[in-house]
Amino acid sequence: MRRTARLLTGTALAVATAGALAAPAYAGQATAPDGRPFGTSAGSLDVYPSSAVPGGQVTVNTAACDDEGATEGDATAVGAGRFTLAPSTHEQKMIGQFRVPPSAQPGTYEIVATCAESGRRVAGDLVVTLSAGAQQVYPRGSVKTGVGGALGPDPVQTAAGVAALAVAAAGGTWLLHRRARGDGI
Repeated sequence: MRRTARLLTGTALAVATAGALAAPAYAGQATAPDGRPFGTSAGSLDVYPSSAVPGGQVTVNTAACDDEGATEGDATAVGAGRFTLAPSTHEQKMIGQFRVPPSAQPGTYEIVATCAESGRRVAGDLVVTLSAGAQQVYPRGSVKTGVGGALGPDPVQTAAGVAALAVAAAGGTWLLHRRARGDGI
């Protein structure tokens, strides 16, 4: 009897702990005014839009150069040549623009910037497509992994799972309390 109670208590506590420590499957992400997520790495070159058509205008920016003055950008991989990045109105950001040549072929191209004083090299990718309708697609919904999720598509199932975890936690706490008092468990 005691052994069974201990097994049930340990299982209930393990389930309650796992439920309490589980992170939600979805969390909203704040975005900058231009639609990109905040918190991008300072060691990269941000390319906006990340997908462009031949003849389209592309803006790049980076925080890696810390306002070092005119920084040189290189878009020769796509055929656009070199361009200059200058300090922007955003604190410690360098910004520059170039136009994708009309003769550019579809594919992924590396765009590079070299910081003026430190010589640090940062890079970002540009995807050239032939159709203007190709926009970046952001994931939606829950992940279908077969394991379940903290916030699946059915709120009733989510509420039932949370209730089951709460009952398991309460039962485990009650059993531990009885054991500590010496009530025969």
